[in-house]
Amino acid sequence: MAKQTSYHKGVVAENIVADHYTQCGHQAKASRMKTAYGEVDLVMEKNNQYVFVEVKCSKTFAQAAIRITQRQIERIHAAAEDYLARLGLFGLVDCRFDAALVDANGQVEIVENAFI
Repeated sequence: MAKQTSYHKGVVAENIVADHYTQCGHQAKASRMKTAYGEVDLVMEKNNQYVFVEVKCSKTFAQAAIRITQRQIERIHAAAEDYLARLGLFGLVDCRFDAALVDANGQVEIVENAFI
């Protein structure tokens, strides 16, 4: 049951972050985008720049940030490369990798280019 609660908290956090990006003029391209290399929480696009977003939710922004592992960073890079290649966009569009941190109050902090 606790796992289901964590799943639902993650979905809510991802929706909050997607809304934040949308309000900033981004278009949602994918959520929970799965590839053979792993999953990316959100893929957003604005002005032909693709933003691959890892969403982390915890009591504080700092606690959320420390939950991003090196393995996740590698997975996101590989999944993004695969995604862009499948669309025929690899090497043709600018991309960025953001960490979106959500605290217990539902506040969002975006760390742009969190892992290059």
